Amino acid sequence: MQPLSRRQMAWRAAQDLPEGAYVNLGIGLPTLCGDYIPPGREIVFHSENGVLGTGPAPKKGEEDSDLINAGKQLVTLVPGGSYFHHNDAFLMIRGGHIDIALLGAFEVSEKGDLANWITNDPTATPGVGGAMDLAAGAKEVRVLVEHITKEGEPRLKKVCTYPLTAPGCVKRIYTNFAVIDVTPDGLVVREMADGLDLAALQKLTEPRLTLANDWKKLTAPAM
Repeated sequence: MQPLSRRQMAWRAAQDLPEGAYVNLGIGLPTLCGDYIPPGREIVFHSENGVLGTGPAPKKGEEDSDLINAGKQLVTLVPGGSYFHHNDAFLMIRGGHIDIALLGAFEVSEKGDLANWITNDPTATPGVGGAMDLAAGAKEVRVLVEHITKEGEPRLKKVCTYPLTAPGCVKRIYTNFAVIDVTPDGLVVREMADGLDLAALQKLTEPRLTLANDWKKLTAPAM
């Protein structure tokens, strides 16, 4: 079985972003998606610290220390891009002007509940940022998350064990093992990594999975 790397996960999620969409990239793994937009497709990336039209990560020697995203990572600005007060960036989120939010997660439930701002670790620092606003305000929320923890525990849960960011907001989940849709009938597997079958994937997942009739092999370019 060959799971996807983090960059391959980002590539896969980027391929589904529709032409002309306004998309917020959450801190962490989702920020990599900006590097893998298909040629010729225009996606407008938004960052809640006050940037619209972020591009790929800058090449060495072309960094601008004044141009960063919400995760304090250096970014580029595409032609026509702009930056402004973060109040206006949040007005865009809360006003329903973000088509898709790509977020990271600690856990996602079978009903699409999202937990991504704190764990039960008493030494951990809470990191809610704009996640609650995005989960409530974006037209659609998609999540990128490694399928299991370092200890081998599933991140896809029947019920989240960590405090929720928002209930029932997640519509699609991209993991290093599969692409899964959250539907009224439960979790539906659309794609699986090479070498996996539904039984093997189910052992790594707490909620019951259903395999789509038109499921495909999950593949990505070498990176």
